[in-house]
Amino acid sequence: MSGLKDIRETAEFDVVIIGAGINGAGLFRELALQDLRVLLVDRSDICSGASCAPSRLIHGGIKYLETGEFRLVAQSTLERNLLLRNAPHVVKPLPTVLPIRSWFGGIVPSVRKFLRLGSKMTDRGALVLEAGLQIYDFLGRRARVMPRHNLFLNRRTREEWPHMATDVLATAQYYDAAITQPERLGYECVQDGLNVGTGCGVATYTVPVSFADGMLRLRDSMTGETRNVRTRALVNAGGAWIDRINAVLGETTRYIGGTKGSHLLLRHDGLLRELKGRMMYFGTPDGRICLAYPFYGHVLVGSTDIRIEDPDTAICTDDEQEYMLRMVADLFPGFSFSSDDIVYRYSGVRPLPATDASDPGAISRDHIVHENRLGDTPLLSLVGGKWTTFRGLAEEVADQLLDTLGAARHLSTKNFPIGGGRDYPTPERYSAYLDEFFVTYGMPRQRAGILLERYGSRARAFAVFCQKEADAPLRTLPTYTRRELAFIASEELVRTLSDVLFRRTPVALSGLLTPDVVLEVGGVVGAALGWSAQETDRQCRAAWKEAQERHNLKGDLPDTSPSQTALRA
Repeated sequence: MSGLKDIRETAEFDVVIIGAGINGAGLFRELALQDLRVLLVDRSDICSGASCAPSRLIHGGIKYLETGEFRLVAQSTLERNLLLRNAPHVVKPLPTVLPIRSWFGGIVPSVRKFLRLGSKMTDRGALVLEAGLQIYDFLGRRARVMPRHNLFLNRRTREEWPHMATDVLATAQYYDAAITQPERLGYECVQDGLNVGTGCGVATYTVPVSFADGMLRLRDSMTGETRNVRTRALVNAGGAWIDRINAVLGETTRYIGGTKGSHLLLRHDGLLRELKGRMMYFGTPDGRICLAYPFYGHVLVGSTDIRIEDPDTAICTDDEQEYMLRMVADLFPGFSFSSDDIVYRYSGVRPLPATDASDPGAISRDHIVHENRLGDTPLLSLVGGKWTTFRGLAEEVADQLLDTLGAARHLSTKNFPIGGGRDYPTPERYSAYLDEFFVTYGMPRQRAGILLERYGSRARAFAVFCQKEADAPLRTLPTYTRRELAFIASEELVRTLSDVLFRRTPVALSGLLTPDVVLEVGGVVGAALGWSAQETDRQCRAAWKEAQERHNLKGDLPDTSPSQTALRA
């Protein structure tokens, strides 16, 4: 559990971070590793806002070259390479393919865009892309772990992509990376901080009420409990809600001008086979960038980039869905696509800086740290950033806070593994690692491999827990076991069933969520957390309502309330 009940009244912290998205979670870890007392609070769960709705890429940001953001690309490629080493259990190399429809297209628009004169890139020709990829390879040379780019002409392109549009005359391939479970990596950052940080704490489903004279008042939205805690510094990592949080704290700001990004998960065996593990990263006729790549046996497609005023209303609309299907069909006219192919969809609001720019795609993805003061207490607001660079941003903000608080840095996190990435086996040791599970825990290699891919080296803790009592696979999710989910519920700061279905595991995102799954997992989680039958039923209904309203899943949850169960009996 991670509610306010675990925080004593008037507890003192060096820093309180409001917002447990990846910026807040990464900073919590960074500061805890420097021996500061840190409290992390969020109105929902860890990584439950924009941080659970990205394109799930860990990338250098090749498109940022068009606006001359070389520093951002250099930082992004470095952080990508570091994450491939520090979190190999969830961050994997991703071959990325760029379709080319002309040889010389886009030269003038690219020059105008680079000079900030305003222009949309509707065609990126071979010359422009080759120049960009040469620069990209150069900027990504630090801590390089992946090959340089290649260019494939028409014949090879036709062989590789027989269903692709015939006006694609060449393709270029380079390497970036994808993250299989970003929400889980965010949780692991928090757990890393709790494991090493003395006097650190986490309070999810908790909101700030007021701030005065160094004292922050908090309320647990699930229990109604309140606490006053004292802090020497405040960090607002609330993403798209930053300005609202600052208003509660007593500071009026206009830092955020977020845009909505939506994604689809497609069940399409033909496209999946043709992708062969690669991502297709392509421009659209209206100047946007779209992507499609294999993800948990389906194809992840994204994304839109639409201005939005209220982040609480962000859902993937039917219009956005139609747009993304149309863009994929334009590139792959040899396949047919329809709404029937969609097994899941999601949307989130990028916490981009407020701007009057007419083109949302032109807004910088770099981060900005605003500093205000609430009396004698510094307040830092973290605007922007992205999954790839969260560690670098955390390092930068931590150094600023350490200087402000007169504290010293004890270690660098550049080469410090995250969560299950610690002691993760190299390819050469992978088979022997699985053998050790059988010898030590009596666990079959196949089962050990599943745990290792899901949880990294933390699979050992799962194995110990699972072997203590009789275990069994779930009827609705045969690759998961009851003890596995009970471990997550009891040991991983879980407070709701949605925490398990949408964030600690990829059950929902991998297209496996059904009413029957919700009921069975709800029963396991409820038993582990000591919920009553009424509370378990309420949690199941809340989770399925979220699936319906935010992810467009269909079907009804049977009435399993105690009164209805008694009537049926």
